[in-house]
Amino acid sequence: MSTNLKRWCSVVALCSATIMASGVVHAEDIPDPFAAVRAQQNAGPNNAPAIATVDAANSPTNAPIIIPEAPTFNAESWVLMDYATGQVLFEHDQHKRIWPASLTKMMTSYVIGMEIKAGRLDPESYVTIPKNAWAALDKYADSSKMFIEVGKKVKVSDLNKGIVIQSGNDACVALAIVLAGSEDGFVSVMNTYARQLGLNNTHFANVHGLFDEQNYSTAYDMALLGRALIRDLPDEYKLYSQKEFTFNGIKQTNRNRLLWDTTINVDGIKTGHLSAVGYNLVSSSVQGNMRLIGTVIGAKSEPDRASFSKQMLNYGFRYFESYEPFAPGKTLLTREVRMGDSDIVNLAVNNPVTLMIPRGAQQSIKISYALNQATFVAPINAGDQLGVIEFKLNDKVLAKYPLVATNSIGEGGFFSRMWDKLLMAIGS
Repeated sequence: MSTNLKRWCSVVALCSATIMASGVVHAEDIPDPFAAVRAQQNAGPNNAPAIATVDAANSPTNAPIIIPEAPTFNAESWVLMDYATGQVLFEHDQHKRIWPASLTKMMTSYVIGMEIKAGRLDPESYVTIPKNAWAALDKYADSSKMFIEVGKKVKVSDLNKGIVIQSGNDACVALAIVLAGSEDGFVSVMNTYARQLGLNNTHFANVHGLFDEQNYSTAYDMALLGRALIRDLPDEYKLYSQKEFTFNGIKQTNRNRLLWDTTINVDGIKTGHLSAVGYNLVSSSVQGNMRLIGTVIGAKSEPDRASFSKQMLNYGFRYFESYEPFAPGKTLLTREVRMGDSDIVNLAVNNPVTLMIPRGAQQSIKISYALNQATFVAPINAGDQLGVIEFKLNDKVLAKYPLVATNSIGEGGFFSRMWDKLLMAIGS
């Protein structure tokens, strides 16, 4: 990657980090990365743009929780994640580096979906298919294709379906070139988004997932990417539930077998296969108020990856439940305050607290907290973080949340402050 392109990626990451951290991405907030890419490509080499511990309210009992061991599979790695919280329910080698194969297209699809959401790419518009979209793939005899023809005009929405449903490598390259001017430019945007989404062990080297040593990820990161697709791009995600797509007289079916399984409500998302790895699948299913995301990497066959994924999802739905220990904003602790116009500060967690726990394990949850100071001194503003609250089950940390002040406390009068100073001096 050129120095100018690296500089551009850094700026895009900086201007987008706050937006992505908020969890809700609005169309007007999505930066335009491809404007910078095209400008960089058109510019000359010197003119590129700069771019203390307390148990839960009820003392937990030590009654055993009868939950069977999580299933294991003849595969490289796997992970089952709760969509709502991002909490991992069980896993095996979830951070092991793997080659994602066509799971790569999930990020290609994410970038395209963000451009559509931002209004910079019209799904009803037509693009002319560049020669690179086909010629670059000629050497891969078994490459998945949408069978687009060079020089023909194709609707953007059809190319997008060709990527998601038919897993067309040619469609990936075509839209990448249209948006970024080159596949490399598009890949740089994929990697920028990967960093923003917290895919810390992922690097993309192409848009389609054909083998490249530098095109790698992990089971965990692929589940995280699936979560981002569902959360940020619900319209884009709907494509992943379509079972077939016909283009140019050729009908191809979605390779995700679980879409046809009526015993489990799977509505996406993506398959992948490389002979050097095996068969991969990221799947997602909804049951009641729960959505789970499962990733299987390196199964030995197509039926195996579907079977393993189904077993994971069924295990999660059967043996886990959502648990909300208290309502957001409820006062959990009160602490004395010195030097203020009030003596008490109330502490709470302002965000909703939701945990995924084994069924029946509520009484075994332990809650502990750590405060920033032994004695709080005014002034204190409502919303100031004064500590952290932690939730554990069997010594495993499930989640941590900030403890914040719910009331503001200003400085006290002269005499009250003098009195508090005296008390603090005696106490020390």
